[in-house]
Amino acid sequence: MFFKSLIGRIVILSFLLFFVAIGSVTLFHVRREHSYITNTSQRTTDLMMSVIERSIASAMSTGNTRDVQAILEMVGGDPRLSGVRIFHPDGRVLKSSEPHEIGRRVDAHNLATFLQGQGYNIFRSSTGSEVMAVVRPIYSEQRCTPCHGAGRRVLGVLNLDLPLAEMEAQLLESSQLFGITMLTIVLLLTSGISLIFHRFVRQPLQVIAVKMAQVEEGDLSVVLEPQVDDEVGRLMVSFNSMVDRLRVANDEVQACHYQQMERADRLASVGEMSAGIAHEIKNPLAAISGAVTVLADDFAETDPRREIVSKVLEQIARLDKAATDLLFFGRPGKPSFEYVDTNALLNKTMFFVSQHPEARNVHQSKEITRNLPPVWVDEKQLQQVFFNIIINGIQAMKDGGTLLLQTELVEEQGKEFVRVLIGDSGPGIKPEDLEKVFTPFFTTKTQGTGLGLAICRQLMEQQGGTLEVKSRFGEGTRVAIYLPVSTDAAPDMNEAERA
Repeated sequence: MFFKSLIGRIVILSFLLFFVAIGSVTLFHVRREHSYITNTSQRTTDLMMSVIERSIASAMSTGNTRDVQAILEMVGGDPRLSGVRIFHPDGRVLKSSEPHEIGRRVDAHNLATFLQGQGYNIFRSSTGSEVMAVVRPIYSEQRCTPCHGAGRRVLGVLNLDLPLAEMEAQLLESSQLFGITMLTIVLLLTSGISLIFHRFVRQPLQVIAVKMAQVEEGDLSVVLEPQVDDEVGRLMVSFNSMVDRLRVANDEVQACHYQQMERADRLASVGEMSAGIAHEIKNPLAAISGAVTVLADDFAETDPRREIVSKVLEQIARLDKAATDLLFFGRPGKPSFEYVDTNALLNKTMFFVSQHPEARNVHQSKEITRNLPPVWVDEKQLQQVFFNIIINGIQAMKDGGTLLLQTELVEEQGKEFVRVLIGDSGPGIKPEDLEKVFTPFFTTKTQGTGLGLAICRQLMEQQGGTLEVKSRFGEGTRVAIYLPVSTDAAPDMNEAERA
């Protein structure tokens, strides 16, 4: 759990970064210390070798070889040295601070150092400790000719072995000190950063998380109090501002919801009352229409009262349609579902529409997609939707125009729909009126109840479809009807077509 938290990840990353950074610096200083100690040892051996060379040269110039041996034994007695000797270029020890080495073979590492032309070499002895071997060839001079002859260039090799155990101990102590210091600094820095993040980041974020949970549960009275003016403090201020806006929005939504509920209740009451009134009006209207029709038969064709009677019948028919719309809107009938061929139903509807007097100056533009799958709807109700929308489009084009009829198969949110697009080239709908087209009793026509589109949308919702209206003022209107596709019905439709 610690490794998944923000503080845990910050602590681990900080520790790693500090460890790498400070460790690199520590390693650099350890190597620098090692180089310094090695160089100091080399300077010490150089100084000692120079003193020994001068002392040996002075003794050998007088031919006193015993003094040479005494010098080597005196210098080799220093506990900081493991041996001083002179060996022949072939590896045989000629003089040594350890008399038992005389006549023996010099150590292979010392001989290799000389043969390779190196002045220094560090190797590990048989005891396991490191030793610095220093070799200096003793060259023949003019004064050496009487004793050593003129044919030899190198008379011997001066060799000094300096144990590095003390240097190793010192280096190990320095390394341990650097390592402990490094770990201490890393732990202190990591702990400090952890405390800072815990105090100024984790605790405020935990408070914000708790308050957000309260807001999620519906408590909009939550208020955060920022302690400092930093990023977290500004986040708290933004959180308070967001909660304030949510509170205001919630109050507005509650008020709007209350108004909508009141309006819905009133509309329901009005709908029930309208349905009752429409039901009571339809029967007397039918009787009046029949009586007026009988009276009209008694008038001659040239009688001017016959025209008055025809106007009365038109108004009675208008009242009857309004009463029918009110009755249907208040008490819509339940749909009777069946498999319907959308193209066939649309063509059938257009046959009836073409008989309408206002459809004579309208040009039809059809873009029909063949082999559409069947839809699962109420055929009569869908035909009523088609008829109402097409008639609205035709009536919008008073001076003639183009009526667009388009069908296609579309996919919306993973489901297939047959989309029927009905458009007109009329004047279009004003933006302020477009939002009200589905509002009951809203109409821009001089004649009409304002229930046509409201009834159409109600019918589509009952059948699992949707109805959308898009319009630009001066460019016409498009009504899109989305009908749910029934994939199970496809085989039945194919069998019906083959029959």
